[in-house]
Amino acid sequence: MASLKEIDSRIKSTKKTKQITNAMNMVSSSKLRKAEKNVMTFRPYMEKMKDAITAIAGSNRVSTHPMLNERPVKRVGYMVITSDRGLAGAYSANVLKKMLRDIEQRHNSPEEYRIIVLGQIGATFLQNRGYQLENTLTDIPDQPAFKTIQAIGKRAIDLYVDEQIDELHIYYSHYVSVIENKPSSKKLLPLSPEDSSLGHGAMATYEFEPDKDAILKILLPQYIESLIYGTILDAKASEHASRMNAMKNASDNATEMIDDLSLQYNRARQAAITQQITEIVGGSAALE
Repeated sequence: MASLKEIDSRIKSTKKTKQITNAMNMVSSSKLRKAEKNVMTFRPYMEKMKDAITAIAGSNRVSTHPMLNERPVKRVGYMVITSDRGLAGAYSANVLKKMLRDIEQRHNSPEEYRIIVLGQIGATFLQNRGYQLENTLTDIPDQPAFKTIQAIGKRAIDLYVDEQIDELHIYYSHYVSVIENKPSSKKLLPLSPEDSSLGHGAMATYEFEPDKDAILKILLPQYIESLIYGTILDAKASEHASRMNAMKNASDNATEMIDDLSLQYNRARQAAITQQITEIVGGSAALE
């Protein structure tokens, strides 16, 4: 059995750890509320953007735009969103596992795909396993601004427009609730009918100047960047929820450990006191 001093030292260190995890839990809870607000605030913008895309792309005259039509798939692009920091449970691991499983099922050679990574955890994980990364973005703020992702979004769009990739998929952790997030994926390019809603726009009766072709050429890249940004906001909410739950579980485990150690300490202390009494009684009897 460990000595009283060792048990007492473990109790004190566990209490300090619990203080840290409690503080991190409260910080993540505050960040989660802000992330949820960001998602809700961004949603009306996305709806208006989608209405505009719907109205313009609904014309057969401009439906030949490369972002709206599929072509033979020779190379696929994968964009994965992970965390820059740990202590978030299996948040990053689950998303990476889903993406790598799909890559293994779809491709036989690294020449058939390209990977874009957001987050230091994902970049380190993939590089250590020998994957070649097309581009990376790290140090993403907890409350990211749209400008933060424009460069990497433009890079992904350029890869598609230049026909270096024929499809673009994004992998992320979808925020369902505070206690649930789901590793998810969706195809960004070419735009699916669900994303472009061809021919069903609320702005279909509007007149556009100078013409639909010119507007679509500018608006479609912005729309894809907005889809990426909205996905990042969703993933950030999921990350904060995962970290909050991980820190709560750590605090609960610390509480249980402190209770167990306190029980061991009391038992060891009682045994020591009993031993001392026995020695005193034995010594007293010997003197008689």
